[in-house]
Amino acid sequence: MTNTLQFAAEKPEAPSNNLPPWKVLIVDDEDSVHRITQLVLKSVTFDNRPIELIEAHSAAEATAVLKEEGIEIALALIDVVMETDDAGLKLIQVTREELKNDMTRIVLRTGQPGQAPEERVIQEYDINDYKDKTELTGTKLKTLIYTSLRSYRDIRTIDQQRRSLETVIGAIGQINQVNSLSLLASAILDQLISLLNFEPDSIYCSTRRIYKDMPIFTVLAATGSMQPLLNEEKSCKSPFQYNEKELPQDLQTIFNKALEEKRSIHTQDGYIAYHSGMSGAESLLYIKHRSNIDEHAKHLLEIFSADVISTYHTLLLKEEIQETQGELIYILGEAVEKRSKETGAHVKRVAEISTILAAAYGASDFFIENIKLASPLHDLGKIAIPDAILNKPGPLDPKEWEIMQTHAEIGECMLVNFDKPIFQLAAQIAGSHHEKWDGSGYPKKLKGEEIPLCGRITAIADVFDALNSKRCYKEGWPIEKTLDYLDSEKEKQFDPKLIELFQENLDDILNICESYPD
Repeated sequence: MTNTLQFAAEKPEAPSNNLPPWKVLIVDDEDSVHRITQLVLKSVTFDNRPIELIEAHSAAEATAVLKEEGIEIALALIDVVMETDDAGLKLIQVTREELKNDMTRIVLRTGQPGQAPEERVIQEYDINDYKDKTELTGTKLKTLIYTSLRSYRDIRTIDQQRRSLETVIGAIGQINQVNSLSLLASAILDQLISLLNFEPDSIYCSTRRIYKDMPIFTVLAATGSMQPLLNEEKSCKSPFQYNEKELPQDLQTIFNKALEEKRSIHTQDGYIAYHSGMSGAESLLYIKHRSNIDEHAKHLLEIFSADVISTYHTLLLKEEIQETQGELIYILGEAVEKRSKETGAHVKRVAEISTILAAAYGASDFFIENIKLASPLHDLGKIAIPDAILNKPGPLDPKEWEIMQTHAEIGECMLVNFDKPIFQLAAQIAGSHHEKWDGSGYPKKLKGEEIPLCGRITAIADVFDALNSKRCYKEGWPIEKTLDYLDSEKEKQFDPKLIELFQENLDDILNICESYPD
């Protein structure tokens, strides 16, 4: 027997389509091996995809290819003896151990079986098959290609499903955030792609509403080449929104057809699922496919689109309730301020400045969100203070001052009986924002860190804005005078660490003052 490849004549297979090819690395120092391999495999396809052969004539060349291509190399056919007697074996070790590539299927080919005995090599090296070159007829080489690529495809599918499942689990933990729904939906779509064997870059889900006579599409999930539609720059608080003309032309056409006819539609190379919810919201799920979609696949896709849209609208309702709650708090805070002839913008500035300080302090996201909602109620107790005292243009006498000070306890008592976290925090703020770091404040003469953090933060925001603004009893101070006062009162009236953070974030705070003028 000879050491050259011997092939039986075979009928060429049909040409492949334009799907990305399977990359097969041929590592051999004999030019004849490359030529014959190219000849035999030039028209071979697997799973409706062509095969791209990449040549390497040494282990060093192959290492460079594997470093560049990584796990995109589906199969490596490696000769044992090249620049050294064990070059192929060392290449296997580099691939698995140094490059950490456990996806690429590796088949060892040798024309000198005695140089690397089969049983020892299979035991000691992480390879997937071992072939004597003399065994490989054209048919057997093709069989080897098919079985190896099938194994590679299945391993990649399992890995993709694993990563998608990790994403699903992670997103479920944050499902109360609207944007995490996009993450969750996209991960579930990835799973559907694997289960139903669709193209990995072809699924996209959207809802439509009309805003100022322009159709607005809200992207809830996208994968593969559609994934750029989930661009972080498009995402503020709400999910990813596009007007009709911002979408690719092919999507505009098929979306409008489904919306006009209000039904799911098959096209030559895709399927669009149409769903209308009880609220009247419409959702669309578009999929490209290589073959006909069976009824089972359609059913899964329709369940997915219906459930995701239902979850989405539930979350939007929750967000709307939260926003309404926040607006009502602002209205209540503004009503108190206007009663004392101060502007409603004061409570918005206090809320925004408190948010900046809480974030700079390193508080939790939950605390930061809640202090923004709760701080506008810091002076709620003033609702019980007589107008004559509240709006007196001159200094208060001792009796009047005593009455004025009661607004802190009154506000706390009004809020403390509500068990919601926002109102519990608001109660703390109302009751402690006039306490002082040195213990000379009111109503409880708390000192230092005995004063709740929310009260210490709101105190600085409130005093800064009060001094900086015109009131019924004074003109607004110049900003330099206000800042000097805050600095002089650290360790007396104010938490010194918070004053330092205030100074470090002064630009952002001044921007807040400009954004919410009186």
